[in-house]
Amino acid sequence: MITNPALALLEFGSVAAGIVAGDAMVKRGAVAEIVAGTVHPGHYLVMVSGEVGDVEEAVAAGKDASAAALLDEVFLPDVHPGVVEAIRGARVAGSGEALGVVETHTVAATIEAADAGLKGAHVYLMEVNLADGLGGRAYALFTGAVPDVEAAVSIGAGRVAQVNLVAAVVIPQLHGEMGNNLLANRHFGTRVGRDDAAR
Repeated sequence: MITNPALALLEFGSVAAGIVAGDAMVKRGAVAEIVAGTVHPGHYLVMVSGEVGDVEEAVAAGKDASAAALLDEVFLPDVHPGVVEAIRGARVAGSGEALGVVETHTVAATIEAADAGLKGAHVYLMEVNLADGLGGRAYALFTGAVPDVEAAVSIGAGRVAQVNLVAAVVIPQLHGEMGNNLLANRHFGTRVGRDDAAR
């Protein structure tokens, strides 16, 4: 079992190009896992994990196959386990003194920011939200002591290309009611009980 596998994600502006790239990636590198699919607004994500050399080979193949449609990419040779858990949907209750938010235009940028923030400061990654229902945007939420969250947000945002950064904020002493809203379903229509919210 690989304790801290390498992880990479390529984000494409074309579904067709993403499928071509994903096929090339899995054919070239003997990766442990490949996960691919669509997110809003018509982007295609290909994520691979495994040994560093295998993931590097796969990324090179994907970029060779569909470079013109590549929007963003992230390669983490020693990905933080908390990032992997968050990508898979794990959520951590926010019990810290502060909330930090890094919001980006791409999924790849948020994953990079989340990894950098976790590695650079003593914080918890509450969750990552990845593009669907967000018009292609993504964001990571950090919690912990105020100075640690400030450090995580600064470090995470600093790893994101300026063109991909939407916002980076720290909220000390987040109000409990706002915290409860963050832990609930993030879709507003669902929160207010609309019948068509799931459509």
